[in-house]
Amino acid sequence: MSNANPTANMVQPSWHRCWSALGAQGDGLALMQKLLDAYAEPQRKYHTVQHLSECLTLMGQHLHLAIEPGEVEMALWFHDAIYHVQARDNELRSAEWAAAQLRAAGVVEQRIAHITQHILATRHSALPQGPDQMLLVDIDLSILGAPRPRFDAYERQVREEYAWVPEALFRRKRQQVLAEFLARSPIYNTPALRAAREDQARDNLAHSLQQLKF
Repeated sequence: MSNANPTANMVQPSWHRCWSALGAQGDGLALMQKLLDAYAEPQRKYHTVQHLSECLTLMGQHLHLAIEPGEVEMALWFHDAIYHVQARDNELRSAEWAAAQLRAAGVVEQRIAHITQHILATRHSALPQGPDQMLLVDIDLSILGAPRPRFDAYERQVREEYAWVPEALFRRKRQQVLAEFLARSPIYNTPALRAAREDQARDNLAHSLQQLKF
């Protein structure tokens, strides 16, 4: 990768680490660049390289908590690889892309199955199963417990992604989503993430719900 691509240079250690941990053939750098290009698509405002980088950085700080860190880290790379705002199968299609690419790279089927299930868990329609999936989902939701300025920026980015939705409808739907997260007890299943982010997440969510009422 060229030094002219600072984003690639920043996330490359993560890529090398999980690619190697999975026993994938070659270096996969062409695939890494395709993923970075996908996260840079113009329809994205929150589900961008910024979100990916924040997730990978946090994962790098918590590798020791994972049973199979390579699987969790690769799932993070792919979890929003396909993202179209009006589609309902983004996670499924992202999982299918991951499976096809990792299979072509010679990764064993059991690892591919774990990674695809991890990606599907980021639909947040059901509680995650097992410590690795819990860690992955907690990292994906870590933005909820970010410092208030970053959380507020996240809320603005989400609104920009849904710019085509009328304001009243957006506020109603967004309140439903945030209220569901706030109703979880706990929001974060991983003790380390819970200790670091739970209180801030609850404060952020309550604040945003109040703002959405106006």
